[in-house]
Amino acid sequence: MTDLAVNRDASGSTSAETPDDVPITEQSERYNATLTRREDLTDALASVWVEMDGEPLQFEPGQYLTIGVESNGKFIQRPYSVASSPRDIPTEGYEFYIRVVEGGTFTPLLWRIPVGHRMRMIGPKGRFILEPEDDRTHVFISSGTGIAPFVSMMKTLLHDGAPRKAVMLNGVSYVGDLGYRDLLESWERDGTYPLTYVPTVSRASHPENQGWTGRVGRVESIVPAVYDELGLTPDNSIAYICGNPDMILAVDETLAARGFPEEQIKKELYWPKGKQAPGEPPRIDG
Repeated sequence: MTDLAVNRDASGSTSAETPDDVPITEQSERYNATLTRREDLTDALASVWVEMDGEPLQFEPGQYLTIGVESNGKFIQRPYSVASSPRDIPTEGYEFYIRVVEGGTFTPLLWRIPVGHRMRMIGPKGRFILEPEDDRTHVFISSGTGIAPFVSMMKTLLHDGAPRKAVMLNGVSYVGDLGYRDLLESWERDGTYPLTYVPTVSRASHPENQGWTGRVGRVESIVPAVYDELGLTPDNSIAYICGNPDMILAVDETLAARGFPEEQIKKELYWPKGKQAPGEPPRIDG
């Protein structure tokens, strides 16, 4: 599916614009932030940093902000979970982990603008946040870029000197798509964070995954085995799930069948169930 912007000229005729043709306003009085940094993980995945003018926006780890640019007098914008800790905002800005989607509305524009370009950022919103003073094992289950809010949560707990024992499950199609892999493996290896990192790759036979020796299959398919191996039960753990809605619903059903009550299964869907994923979907707080 390709999103098209349609312009109408004075004669009433229309012309369709692809995302590559959509003009991006360089300066606008409604801009209040700047794209300050970008690091590409792959051609389609990148971490971007945005800094706010003046007073920063306050947020809780797990919440999302909306970023966008102006085009033809209107803002094209999408909400994204923040990957950075709110403690790091004064020195590093707001980090977002984003996948570009061919034919999408906003991400092709974001991939076009250079570091230093002005933007608008608003928010925060969302109820996908940590329970206070919770010493149960936190099981963070995500697909793709759904890992972002969990990175924010763990960075913040670590900064505050109160890391909570965690298990991180992240499912991707290709090993190169494993975001924050180096960080998470280092935390687990040297004990910086009490973490068990469990990545999984779904397309095991693809040439890009040659040499992968870790788990294979979609992340929802490995949940029962991981819970059994690590002895995770409703008495000692709480689950946070973020990403593809089909994955979330599958994990929700698995955990409910294991006796987890609804309040111990926290969910953040990245687009509405039943709709084709556009790549930059609205959040649905769960």
